[in-house]
Amino acid sequence: MSLQDYLLLAAALFSVGLFGALSQQSIVMIMMGLELMINAVLVGSAAFWYFAAPDRPDGQVVVVLAVTAMAIEMAVGFAVTTAVFRARDVDMTDMAADLRG
Repeated sequence: MSLQDYLLLAAALFSVGLFGALSQQSIVMIMMGLELMINAVLVGSAAFWYFAAPDRPDGQVVVVLAVTAMAIEMAVGFAVTTAVFRARDVDMTDMAADLRG
């Protein structure tokens, strides 16, 4: 596969994630759309690093660290969403509008 194929895949993932994040009202579905967009950025950056410097592992290390940070971020996000749901029985963004400070 060429760099263009990977970038096309990344653009498709980002587009689907953006549509999912903007068209849904469920907090979990919005977070899934954001996850897809972050994965698209990771695919694009990993492809650039692979084709720019395939003999150096710097890009692979950065991508692994980004995936780890993304997994931790999503776990915390889902924990907060679960806590809000249990405390207020709110699972849609319209109903969570009173949570603003």
